[in-house]
Amino acid sequence: MDSTAREKWLTLPLFIAFLSAVLYLFQILILENLIVGNTEVKVKRKPHLPLRFNSDGTFKILQVADMHYGNGIVTRCRDVLPSEFEFCSDLNTTQFLRRVIKAEKPDLIVFTGDNIFGTSAADAAESLVRAFRPALESGIPWAAILGNHDQESSMNREELMSFMSLMDYSLSQINPSMGDSVDGVERSTVAIDGFGNYDLGVQGAFGSDLANTSILNLFFLDSGDRATVNGVRTYGWIKESQLHWLRSSSKGLKGSEWDQEPQNANVLASVPALAFFHIPIPEIRQLWYKKFVGQFQEAVACSVVNSGVLSTFVSMGDVKAVFIGHDHTNDFCGEIDGIWFCYGGGFGYHGYGKAGWPRRARIILAELGKGEKAWKGVKRIKTWKCLDDENLRKIDEQVLWH
Repeated sequence: MDSTAREKWLTLPLFIAFLSAVLYLFQILILENLIVGNTEVKVKRKPHLPLRFNSDGTFKILQVADMHYGNGIVTRCRDVLPSEFEFCSDLNTTQFLRRVIKAEKPDLIVFTGDNIFGTSAADAAESLVRAFRPALESGIPWAAILGNHDQESSMNREELMSFMSLMDYSLSQINPSMGDSVDGVERSTVAIDGFGNYDLGVQGAFGSDLANTSILNLFFLDSGDRATVNGVRTYGWIKESQLHWLRSSSKGLKGSEWDQEPQNANVLASVPALAFFHIPIPEIRQLWYKKFVGQFQEAVACSVVNSGVLSTFVSMGDVKAVFIGHDHTNDFCGEIDGIWFCYGGGFGYHGYGKAGWPRRARIILAELGKGEKAWKGVKRIKTWKCLDDENLRKIDEQVLWH
């Protein structure tokens, strides 16, 4: 065999290997994407639904408040110790989220606003993808609402909610449509202010009488960003149209569940609900003079407008706890008129915090009551915080409702 033939023979396996690799990559591209002309359209990976209690009778929620994500490694940390500053960036926020997801194994992740720090985010879409990446990689269902800083980059609030609703495993919604309904029960007949008002239900455990019924309801509300009232610049607030939808939605869920499972009327009459929004309501200031669990380290930054959120929750009767963000160095829970209001505590490293005070996440755990043969309705809701320290230390565990 001459040298030319030998070279051709030796390069043939390499060419075949290269061709196989190209075909393999093209196969992956076809499976994961739809290609239309020169435009690549990504297919959303949908979460496994419905949300459901586990076989051990639990449902765990991870609340992530105020990530304030910027542009990744080039975005430096705020309010950390001098020894930590040199190598601290948005990537510390990413690493914390990965660690807490792995440690706590939540069934749902809830991002309660200021997910990105608009003034530091060059491109809102890119920052959102980076901020939520650990959730996307985990495959765990997640839901998000907006804070007062998210829209300060390249997207308005409607565009942000639309984008988040299209991301992998997201349960986020822009808004329920006018006349939208649940099992034939009309939710709302009026337009809703804001973007990101929606509800999710968590069904009972497999094998129970409540396996096809929502026994824990989750309400998400857009508390706005900034506003001017009588010449005074203030924060946004939850509007009457949103409260109207909230009351209608709560009533509709109760009605549909009652009709669906009349044999479980006692359970369904007391189905608990949790609410999530970003900016606190004015009444939370009262907790300075009351008993609370956690740290109350800064003034409550809320709107000058009191729109009646608390009285709405009280009249509804199903909301047992509310989870908020906005004030990063507050992480306390306090009870007002029978409803617990809990801060998530600052999560992100680019948002303001307190040097030497670890960033933190809040965990919410709902537990079912045990019947003779199967799980029943929700028996207890408790919460604690997880610190971004060496051991992801858990602190301030408490029961919110039982």
